[in-house]
Amino acid sequence: MVLQASRLADVRYDIRGPVLRRARTLEAEGHEILKLNLGNPAPFGMVAPEAVLDHVAASIRASQGYSDARGIAPAREAVARYYQRTGVENVTPDDVFLGNGVSELIVMALQALLNPGDEVLVPSPDYPLWTGAVTLCGGRAVHYRCAGELDWNPDVEHVAAQVSDKTRAIVIINPNNPTGAVYSKDTLEGLLDVARRNDLLVLTDEIYDQILYDGATHYCAAALAPDLPVLTLGGMSKSYRLAGFRSGWLAVSGPREPIAEYLDGLELLANMRLCPNVPAQHAIPAALDGGIDISHLLRPGGRLRDQRDRGWQLLTEIPGVDCYKPAGALYLFPRLDPEVHKIVDDQRMVIDLLEQQHLLLSHGTGFNLPSADHLRVVFLASVEVLEDAIGRLAAFLADYKQ
Repeated sequence: MVLQASRLADVRYDIRGPVLRRARTLEAEGHEILKLNLGNPAPFGMVAPEAVLDHVAASIRASQGYSDARGIAPAREAVARYYQRTGVENVTPDDVFLGNGVSELIVMALQALLNPGDEVLVPSPDYPLWTGAVTLCGGRAVHYRCAGELDWNPDVEHVAAQVSDKTRAIVIINPNNPTGAVYSKDTLEGLLDVARRNDLLVLTDEIYDQILYDGATHYCAAALAPDLPVLTLGGMSKSYRLAGFRSGWLAVSGPREPIAEYLDGLELLANMRLCPNVPAQHAIPAALDGGIDISHLLRPGGRLRDQRDRGWQLLTEIPGVDCYKPAGALYLFPRLDPEVHKIVDDQRMVIDLLEQQHLLLSHGTGFNLPSADHLRVVFLASVEVLEDAIGRLAAFLADYKQ
């Protein structure tokens, strides 16, 4: 018998766990499943600009060897210029690591940092890879509260109260997945002050930084705190609709001396994987230096804006359901009033929804939310599809009991 490694015992990634396995079984039985569980633009017809794809295709012949372990120079230069335009001081190509998606870089960043028992402050709810990766790397994720009544901004006092002598870093996800919150400047400065007072490394996941609605402003954490070591993560999958290219980056800013040994470890890990996928890296300068504008998707009449608005309207019309209107990203995170919908096991609920309505959504506890009263709905689908999907959800909730 071959058993899994013991270090996986406490690693969870429920948003792709039993629910997705049940969906695959139903598909194999011939059922058509309406999937609003993943922020994957391509299946909904949202694809990258032709100019980016053409540049990648033209670069294939030059992509046959290993690149620098950190990534090709033109892509790292483009990322450095991007953050310089954003107001981040002193980011050079040598401060940029490219990866096979942000996911790989999250794991690398934590592997280089954590010893057994070290703690990392992680938002609740979070994108669950962060919690899983902390655990996989031998650390402990300590969740800080993001509050619905604060438009899902973190409760900074609660964050500060979670710091211990074992805390090594704080994770910021802004704009947030799964809530769609875009953090206020005051909130970010409060989080950064917690890091400053406690000598914490800041890890900030900003992959949705261009997907903003209703005049929301995204503040880059690194630009607000030039005195702090900050690792900013971004990539091509969302704003540039290139999820399958697995092309992400990590940019180091702030003083380097306090983290010099850590950066040596990060470079060691980059060297051990040889290099990121070379053809996909060519998309980065083509996109970042190409002046690609997605504002037409985000303003009134734009596809993402209209889908967000219609999805939010329909969800809030369901009895016993309320929902924050997201200021960024691609997700609605509706709450089911516990007095109306008495849900004990939200994973069981989404499996029952899947089996009865052939609709695939994600359950809130899968994002490390402590209560079983939320769902995540991806609004990448057309308005017509969203109307169908939320109609199925409404019919399901009308008589669902646990």
